[in-house]
Amino acid sequence: MARKYDDLDPTLVEFCTTDHQREIFNLVVEHGTCGAAAKIKGIGLSRAAKIITQVLRRAARKGRAPGHFNGGVAEGFSMGKVTVQRGPSGVERTWERQHPDDHRRRGVWEAISLGFRESVEPVEPVEAPAYCNSDLLTVYPQGDPHAGLRAWFEETGNHFDLNEYERTACAAIDRLVAASPPSAVALFNDKGDSTHADNNSNRTPRSGHSLDVEGRHSEVIRVNMKVKRYQIARMLERHGKVIVRIDPGNHDPETALHLALMMDALYENEPRVEVITSPNPYWFYEFGKNLIGTCHGDGAKGCDLPLLMAHDAPEMWGRTEFRVWFVGHVHHKDIKEYTGCTVEYMRTLAAKDAWHHGKGYRAQRDMQAITLHRDTGESERHTCNIAVIARDG
Repeated sequence: MARKYDDLDPTLVEFCTTDHQREIFNLVVEHGTCGAAAKIKGIGLSRAAKIITQVLRRAARKGRAPGHFNGGVAEGFSMGKVTVQRGPSGVERTWERQHPDDHRRRGVWEAISLGFRESVEPVEPVEAPAYCNSDLLTVYPQGDPHAGLRAWFEETGNHFDLNEYERTACAAIDRLVAASPPSAVALFNDKGDSTHADNNSNRTPRSGHSLDVEGRHSEVIRVNMKVKRYQIARMLERHGKVIVRIDPGNHDPETALHLALMMDALYENEPRVEVITSPNPYWFYEFGKNLIGTCHGDGAKGCDLPLLMAHDAPEMWGRTEFRVWFVGHVHHKDIKEYTGCTVEYMRTLAAKDAWHHGKGYRAQRDMQAITLHRDTGESERHTCNIAVIARDG
């Protein structure tokens, strides 16, 4: 049965982007159904219905959803929190929070992934090292890279731009890979905020804070991908397999997911590279008696992460003995051991921007490689700090 649009607001025609859409929209307003409009224009019913859906979604994202925000859910949105105000005469007022539909967003991500696979030429497989220790896993947690961040030396006491991001990130991985044992598995974990901004607005997506950014967003992504390819190439020289996990951060929640999809397409022909594309902000990996949790750190507090791990990964928790979270976001080192689990916040190699400098943040800058034994937990770790990179050039 064709859906009726008897109450379709004619003023929403302003959200049509083509003359064809406007014709279909006005016909639906006049006749009340997509079927009638489709018959008049000689097009399929599904095509007419799709046009109306697109227009309603576009209007809803701009805050225009007559009738839906008063009762029902707008196109492209899902229902969230509802607040009801009651008085002596009953319900006086209600407030609804409707959010972009995550299922539909996932569909968009999958479509982007297919697009990448059609346009990105995958890298060729490279020969594995002659020997790797199957009992070892080395984790490379790269604390908040913030590619694209701009810091002016005269203002902040340190310089940072895209060139400096590339130089420090590549120098750090060179030293850490050389120092680490030939583990069978390497877990390369970008801790989120891989890019300083999520788009060319140069503002944080949630709070709208202005950001000091160098270059256009596409330029930042290009350099970020170049650096990640270099880092993965170095790990493939040393380790049998490389697992790549990019945590979505508060600076780049959408870009992080797109980066993962691009990496997945890039390495689809390389069996020794596995890219995690899950949009879940919490991810777990089991290696022997070790259980690793990763997240950016802008969600659950550190004290709540052990219980979250036990709740979200109960079978892994039951099989393991050495459990650890690697977290970013705060840019300073903090390790706390809870019952059954350790939570470790990682530093970053990125410099302070003007805002953090003005707020008094003065944490050290480094990147680490942590090696875990399958049966006995952490066996060794190596650190590359910014002073070593500056000394060696």
